[in-house]
Amino acid sequence: MNTKLALSAAVAALMLTACAKQESAAPDQAATPPAAPAQAAADAASSAAQSAGQAATGAADAASNAAQAAGSAATSAADAASQAAQSAADAAKPADTTTPPKQ
Repeated sequence: MNTKLALSAAVAALMLTACAKQESAAPDQAATPPAAPAQAAADAASSAAQSAGQAATGAADAASNAAQAAGSAATSAADAASQAAQSAADAAKPADTTTPPKQ
């Protein structure tokens, strides 16, 4: 979910930047530069990029935590399997190997 949010924010920032560049390059407004719309678009793009960065950092942290949890689970599973194998080996051993007394 965070990855989708980060990608959406990045696409929105790129679209706003492209629109701002188109507006600033329009030939009919060569006499008066459109400072306010371009600045607002640049600010919005910067804010969206910052939000995308934060979302990406959050997603990376979540992935790291998930990897650590998976590692712990794998270690626990390996320990349990080792104990089960030892129990099975002990169960397979004969209980008493001595010869019964003759009567």
